[in-house]
Amino acid sequence: VFLGPAIWSSDEMASSGRLREDKSQDRFDYLQALVTEIQDTDSQEAKEQVLANLANFAYDPSNYHYLRQLQVIDLFQDMLTEDNERFVEFGIGGLCNLCLDKENKEYILQNNGVQAVLECLSSPNEDIVLSAITTLIYLMTPLSQKEITAIPVVECMLRFSMSKNKRLSNLATLFLEDFCSPEEVEKAQNLQNHTALGIPLPKE
Repeated sequence: VFLGPAIWSSDEMASSGRLREDKSQDRFDYLQALVTEIQDTDSQEAKEQVLANLANFAYDPSNYHYLRQLQVIDLFQDMLTEDNERFVEFGIGGLCNLCLDKENKEYILQNNGVQAVLECLSSPNEDIVLSAITTLIYLMTPLSQKEITAIPVVECMLRFSMSKNKRLSNLATLFLEDFCSPEEVEKAQNLQNHTALGIPLPKE
């Protein structure tokens, strides 16, 4: 039975506001503790676990503000050049989640993020490549499209579109059909025909 809207006293409203503030502070403190742990620990396994947690938290829009404050976008981007494949995987996964937000996307674009993500296309790790392609799609803007759809990238997507891996071939095909002009695709095909070099397909 609906009894009408609840009427809160000023004390109850103040208490509710404090509760929300406490929860927000708890969330920030927890995320800050994760970032500090990455900086302080020498354990590769511990860093992997923390990066995995941060990448998961990056999926929740309510965490975006805190993650920007804690410079987690920079942290994820730095991970893309690490030798540890798991670091790269969680770094690109985190960026992929964060760039759904307009402010995060602009920050990534302004900090040479496209080039950093493009480097991930040469990874032998299938999950890294899939996250990289998805991130490039999310980072697509009228200003960034020229860099993201440069001919070597289109040539790479053509090769991925022929992969036996359906997830990879479907995503690469979507990239080509939705973001590349017929002229760009033709140039990339001509490049393919004249060279055997290119970004290798990831391991299946």
